[in-house]
Amino acid sequence: MAKIILFMHASLDSFAAGPKGEMDWIHVDEEIFDFGAERITKTNTALYGRVTFQMMESYWPTAAEQPGASKHDREHAAWYKSTHKVVLSNTLNQAAFTNTTVIGNNDVDAIRELKKNTTGEILLFGSPSTAHALLAESLIDESWLFVNPVVLGEGIPVFKNRKQKQPLKLLQTHVFSSGVVCLRHELKY
Repeated sequence: MAKIILFMHASLDSFAAGPKGEMDWIHVDEEIFDFGAERITKTNTALYGRVTFQMMESYWPTAAEQPGASKHDREHAAWYKSTHKVVLSNTLNQAAFTNTTVIGNNDVDAIRELKKNTTGEILLFGSPSTAHALLAESLIDESWLFVNPVVLGEGIPVFKNRKQKQPLKLLQTHVFSSGVVCLRHELKY
């Protein structure tokens, strides 16, 4: 059975985005891109909520073809093009996208089937509301939180509506020269 791994940026006070979805506070650079790419290229299935998928779809399919495309843009665009994308959405039309499966937002059984029938791991990119729903169903197995050295004060939380304590096992930490810290945890259910 495949693991679902949450891959998300967070503020020091545990927000995944500002109150209106702002992400201009997230620090990314070649060091972080290279670190993430080592992990990302080991999987061939990506999971997104609708909003994050539409943001990704508006950039990555043509990113490598843009004048002055960076090494990261070329590499990630190639990965994005070849990977199987799964999107949780009640409104998107699957036929409009290549190499993409659309699953209804509340179809927990379809996510369980995805885990059961996927070889390797499934990366959940950002998508806070999707992460909240999957955490509520104990479907996320591991998290890679890229904690940025900023306090937002308010916003969209990384973890929401937790009714019980969630034990975690620290697997790895990595400190970047920018002050961003990656915390990799296994979720214990």
